[in-house]
Amino acid sequence: MRVDEGNVEVKVPEQDGDSVGDEVFFNPVQELNRDVTVAALRAYREREPRAETYLDATAASGIRGVRAAAEGWDVTCADIDEDAVDLCRENLARNDLDGSVIHRDANPLLHEDYFDVVDIDPFGTPIPFVDAACQGTRNLLCITATDTAPLCGAHFHSGVRSYSAIPRNTEYHAEMGVRILISALVRTAARYDVAATPILTHATKHYVRTYLELDRGATAANDAIDWLGHIYHCEHCLHRETEQGLLADPPAECPNCGYGIQTAGPVWLGPTCDDEFVLAVRDAVSEEMGTADRAVDLLATLEDELPVPTHYDQHRLCKRWERSAPAMDDFLAALRDAGYEASRTHYGGTTFKTTASVAEIREATGD
Repeated sequence: MRVDEGNVEVKVPEQDGDSVGDEVFFNPVQELNRDVTVAALRAYREREPRAETYLDATAASGIRGVRAAAEGWDVTCADIDEDAVDLCRENLARNDLDGSVIHRDANPLLHEDYFDVVDIDPFGTPIPFVDAACQGTRNLLCITATDTAPLCGAHFHSGVRSYSAIPRNTEYHAEMGVRILISALVRTAARYDVAATPILTHATKHYVRTYLELDRGATAANDAIDWLGHIYHCEHCLHRETEQGLLADPPAECPNCGYGIQTAGPVWLGPTCDDEFVLAVRDAVSEEMGTADRAVDLLATLEDELPVPTHYDQHRLCKRWERSAPAMDDFLAALRDAGYEASRTHYGGTTFKTTASVAEIREATGD
């Protein structure tokens, strides 16, 4: 079937659902991801004018590479599937666009050559590509992870194996996935004296997408590692606190209610977005994008989101406190009136971030 996205038309196999079959994989649900990617590429060109080359490392139909080529990038598409390679070539030609298409695994390619921007959007975990990507990317590494159950701790052992960290399945499970993923990427990059700093990250529709700006040097890599740490979480009262450092030292019991504490980590405790870049990406969204309105709303929320871990769910808290949930605007206003910072988050309509603790939230928003 033919699909129109942005300014291009591509041919993709007809597929049922979002599972892997015999055909070259294409996921229509990821259109928002791809629209934001195009806007991010536009914004990054302004941020780093020397960036010219783009690798679609797991190309499949080649739709990402085709859309990047339409934006003027010097595009290479790589895939190990011969049918995918043929489809990439056909889709570039269909749009009268230039680009290289390579039939090979992206890992050896990234060990042999450099690209200014590398985009890794595999089915499942991106981890098998990250070592090579950290060495073959000059400026911007774009990563999608669709294995959210391992990332957020729902599939605990798989998460530990894939990400070399302890994920916990909490009410802020999507943000747990974000911070586990970024932690793994930062630690991998640091092995090669590369600092990976997230400048745009979102968790949407069962995937996590992050854009990492790379800087080389042992000192920069050490500075990135300093943002790693642990989350100490109480399942009973939902209290949580964080501590930077690779060595976990959790309290013996929850300081709020005295129950036991769960430890998650190492996780990324730093900001997951750069506000200036997020604003530039939002300004780069254009009306021909099929998800333009959703993309603008998402980016506006990310821009306003407090850069602190972790978020709360208002309904979950109010249910625990056996009180009805007021309007979110009133709830957040009460926190701000009490002297705390507070913001909505992109993780859900009833989620928010604040500098207040659970006990302080309860007191500030009580009847």
